[in-house]
Amino acid sequence: MTMIFKKAIARRTFLRGVGTTLALPLLDGMVPAFAAGSDPAQAVRTLFMYGPNGRIMKNWTPTIDGSGWEMTPTLEPLAPFRDQMLILSGLDVKAADPWEGEPGGVHARPCAAYLTGIHPKPDQAMGISVDQYIAKEFGKHTQLGSLEISMESSERVGAADGAYSDSYSKTIAWRGPETPLPMEHNPRKVFERLLGENQSTDPAMRRRIVQKNRSILDFVTGEVARLSAEIGPSDRAKLNEYLDAVRDIERRIQLSEEQASREMPEMERPAGKPATVEEHAKLMFDLIALAFQADLTRVITFMWGSEQHEGDYREIGVSDGHHASSHHAGQAYMIENCIKVDAFHSRLFAHLLDRLRSTPDGEGTLLDHSIIVYGSGLSDGMGHVHHDVPTLLVGGGAGRLKGGSHIRYPRLPLSNLHLKILEMVGLRVEDFLDNRYSDATGTLDILSI
Repeated sequence: MTMIFKKAIARRTFLRGVGTTLALPLLDGMVPAFAAGSDPAQAVRTLFMYGPNGRIMKNWTPTIDGSGWEMTPTLEPLAPFRDQMLILSGLDVKAADPWEGEPGGVHARPCAAYLTGIHPKPDQAMGISVDQYIAKEFGKHTQLGSLEISMESSERVGAADGAYSDSYSKTIAWRGPETPLPMEHNPRKVFERLLGENQSTDPAMRRRIVQKNRSILDFVTGEVARLSAEIGPSDRAKLNEYLDAVRDIERRIQLSEEQASREMPEMERPAGKPATVEEHAKLMFDLIALAFQADLTRVITFMWGSEQHEGDYREIGVSDGHHASSHHAGQAYMIENCIKVDAFHSRLFAHLLDRLRSTPDGEGTLLDHSIIVYGSGLSDGMGHVHHDVPTLLVGGGAGRLKGGSHIRYPRLPLSNLHLKILEMVGLRVEDFLDNRYSDATGTLDILSI
């Protein structure tokens, strides 16, 4: 790689303007400036994606183990990424098993135990989730330790699940035993947290910027021109691609806010949330890609919705709620509703994977340097079964992950996968298990077939 700089660009370089800062993506000119262990070109991005209400497992699970498996109907939209996918069967959210005398919790327990591996108690004494354990270390090198995103507002008042409050079902991220992290569903707020941080705390300044309807890029134009004159052609192309993506996301957020303001009051759509699930999901996924590209965070959790989430899937011909459909009682049309939602989620997930794969990152792509866990705390939503849950592992893990196989395990805890991820990202498994009541029995072997 040819360098034209006498001095490498510092990694935490920002473009600054009036009342705003904009982080830069990884440029070739930054690589020599990294200290050992802090190079995002070698770092792994971790993304945990959760779907509520289970899946129609016959349409999810391949019938053949090993590398000769065929794409199932639910996974078919992900076919272009087959070589970077591992389908893992036989993993249980065992910590969600009910204890004697515990009423309800059939949705709350699997959701709360999904990343913690700890049995949720109604008094909300939990433990740190694996994403937050990773964020403690990775957050030393990034602006944000982690980012929690959902397609559903955490402010929505949900029904309690027996003795469990609805807070158990609204997040999969736990910073500590009594600290569930709220999930943000508004693209505008996610954007501002990532890219639009004001240097001033004056709320009037933020209002003036929003009212002018100007791009954040308008405030850093001079800095962009200065930096462009100092970097090489390859870095200039990367910078322009990144800025185009920022501008596109801003445009889409502004358009959705304009549309939301024209909605009837009964729609109750918050500002910044697009009118359709597809528009909303793609916007959120593009924000995830930007967060990883600019190395603003290396740890993200995403939820399609809280457990018992109904959603609005009329755009794909599903008029019934998702949770209601999952309790299909064998009715063909209700099962078909779930099949449509499952495939729809896969198709939108493919959009994110395509963004990550098409975004350069060091000597590879963001997908090459990511570990993505995609699944659910339930397998059969009808019976609230949290054993043999749908689990997909996607990405290259910066050379630590080899895809292309369907691996079936002899009923092991899902937490064993979490231990393997900790091992792959270079963290001590023993420290994560200390003083915890985890259901993990050991580090999962993801190479065995």
